[in-house]
Amino acid sequence: MTARIGLIWAEADGGIIGRDGVMPWHIPEDLAHFKAITSGSAVVMGRKTWDSLPERFRPLADRRNVVVTRQVGWTAVGVHVAHSLDEALTLARKDPDTGWTWIIGGAEIFAAVMDRADRLEVTEIRAEIAGDTFAPEIPEHWRAVDRDPVEGWRTSRTGTAYRFVRYERTT
Repeated sequence: MTARIGLIWAEADGGIIGRDGVMPWHIPEDLAHFKAITSGSAVVMGRKTWDSLPERFRPLADRRNVVVTRQVGWTAVGVHVAHSLDEALTLARKDPDTGWTWIIGGAEIFAAVMDRADRLEVTEIRAEIAGDTFAPEIPEHWRAVDRDPVEGWRTSRTGTAYRFVRYERTT
């Protein structure tokens, strides 16, 4: 089975995905969605994304964790280390192959792999939040195939409005 590549992220109004190295919101329902989508698969992330994960959750359980870093000699328990995106994708496809490799951040890696991706899973957050890291622009050849209806925005138990949107390539 050839692994397909998916990108998954949450973004606030204006495409904000982070501030000062962390997600500037807490939406438990989005975290549960992320876990449901990525469990059993490989996840590829940059070292800064790895560092942003709360220590008690590293490595992400039930997933092959692959970290891309330029730092020679960098290691972490439970992680496969890659020094290029191609190396990371190769490591991600090692057994067990579930059919999906999920790119989970950061912005530089999203941008570098967008043209290879098969699916995008985006949590849209209806909130103006200050940030310094932005989601990739979704090119025109992607279309939403599964979107909570506009009038169906959900409200997190933390009070924040959000919805899940799945995109697939049209070409």
